[in-house]
This record gives sequence, C-alpha cells and structure tokens, in this order.
Amino acid sequence: MAAKGRASTSSARTGDFVPEVQRPRIAVLLPCYNEEAAIAATVAGFRAALPGAVVYVYDNNSGDGTRAAAVKAGAIVRTERQQGKGNVVRRMFADIDADVYVMADGDLTYDPKAAPAMVDQLVGEQLDMVVGTRRHEEKGAYRGGHVLGNRLFTGLLSGLFGRSFSDIFSGYRVFSRRFVKSFPVLSAGFEIETEMSVHALELRMPVGEVETAYAARLEGSHSKLSTWSDGWRILKTIVTLYRVERPVLFYGGIGALLLALAIVLSIPLIVTYLHTGLVPRVPTAILVTGMTIVAVLCVFAGLILDTVTRGRREVRRLAYLSLAAPGEV
Repeated sequence: MAAKGRASTSSARTGDFVPEVQRPRIAVLLPCYNEEAAIAATVAGFRAALPGAVVYVYDNNSGDGTRAAAVKAGAIVRTERQQGKGNVVRRMFADIDADVYVMADGDLTYDPKAAPAMVDQLVGEQLDMVVGTRRHEEKGAYRGGHVLGNRLFTGLLSGLFGRSFSDIFSGYRVFSRRFVKSFPVLSAGFEIETEMSVHALELRMPVGEVETAYAARLEGSHSKLSTWSDGWRILKTIVTLYRVERPVLFYGGIGALLLALAIVLSIPLIVTYLHTGLVPRVPTAILVTGMTIVAVLCVFAGLILDTVTRGRREVRRLAYLSLAAPGEV
C-alpha cells in the first residue's frame, strides 16, 4: 500500500495526468399504454440492473394508473399524445440525450437483468444496436401465431434485403447515440421494430444479438397486439421499405413481369402474322404494345429512383458519421 502511495505522489510531482474513464450516460426508455399492473416492477428491475441509468416512462394516453405507478417507482414520466408505439419512439429519440439507450416494453416481459450484458456488448464492441432475441420458456409468453409470423417476416426480410436478425420484432434493444440521432422514425405503430432493423441493415451498421428470457405478462396486464391487423401493417411496411430502398429491383421486377406477359400474349400474334401476313387480333396487339411500354417505363423509373435513394442513403450515412462511436470521447 505504501509503495502505491509513493507511486501516486511521484506521478503528481512529475505532473503526469491519468485521464479518468468516463462512464457512458445510459437512458432506459419504456413506452407504455395501460401498464399499471407491471410498470412499477419494470422500472424497479431496470433501476436495479443499471444503477447509474435514468429511467424514462413515456405514457401514451393510458386510462389507468400507469403514470402514478411509474412516478412512485422512481421513473421520469412524460407524455406522448399521438397514439402508437412508433410515435412514442420518435418522441423519445428526439427528446432524450444520452450515450446509450436501452429500450424495452413496460410489461416486464423482457428481463431487465440482461440489460448490463447488452450494454457491455454495445460499448465493448462499438456496435450501434444490440437486439435482445427472445427465448420464451413459459407457454403463455408468446402466442403461436406470433411465433409463426415472426419466422415468416424474418425470412421475408432476409430474402428482400440479404441480411436479417433472428428476431426482428423484439422490442428489447440497446442503441448507440449515433443510431438514435440518425434514425428518421417514420412509423406510427408496432411496425417500428421492422423499420429499425431495415435502417441498420441499409446503413450496414455494426450490430449484435443477445439471447434473453421472455416471460408471460403479469396478471392484470393485457397485450395490445392484434395478430392480423398488426401483421398486415408490418407486411405493408416491409413492402414500402423495399420499394423505397430497392427501387431497381422493385420496379424492375414489375417491368419484367409485364414484359414476360406481353411476350406470352404476342406469340400467337407473331405466329399468325408469319403464316398470313395479317394481325387479326388488334385489341391484343394494342394490349401487348401498351404492356411493353409500361414495362420499359417501370425499368427507367427504378433507375431514376435508385439515384434518389443513393443520395438519401449518403445523407443518412453522413449524419450517422457525424457522431462518435460508443465508448469514444
């Protein structure tokens, strides 16, 4: 101990400066709608798992005692009037300033004890997003239709964009500051997780996954998800994002389909013309001509929009690069 004291004194005399390692500012974000039964336990869980973090609860027009329970549990409670999880996430990302953002649901289905490992992976590997891949051991935790839908949409996303995550619908995620502040949230509802995944894939961000336990809801807590309506909205979101981010393939595919149909319809016309020198089916000939023109226009539209998409992607990439990586001063 004395030797350490002398070394410290010697360093002070020589004027050596040892910089203090600055801990990242962590914000826990909990979007909530009628979660009175579970929000207090959720806040307590994250406060215990991440003692230095600030827990924010964003109430989305709850009609029960969610706000009072969250305040009593020690969270900072704010309100977002526009209904929908996407609207809440947009507000949270815009308002809160931190180095690391931990986002989960307020129903205690996600395990707060997994948060430190996810944060450590994000900072240690300088990632921009870590997804908590759900492992459900309780029968009532995850409905069968949701499991099937998750697998189908995960496979669809992988097929369309070339890469994907194991669980694209997980609401348990840890983000870097440069992800949050470069992410233009456009979704309004539960399709926000799909938009986050596509944003990370399109900008080729370094990402990771951590398997986490997924529990059943507490008694008195009810799911806000609708299997069919939310599934339809998510499907529309994937198609829209594919159209916007892959215009050459999207419009080129439509053009190729139209051209293939035009060729099939034109074969009898060509055969008849070669034998008789006449084109008796004029309406079909007009249809084939119109389909061919539209097919060519689709291809050129895709090429033009691809230039626009490339410019937008470059702007987003520059906004992303203007912020430091996790762990950097």
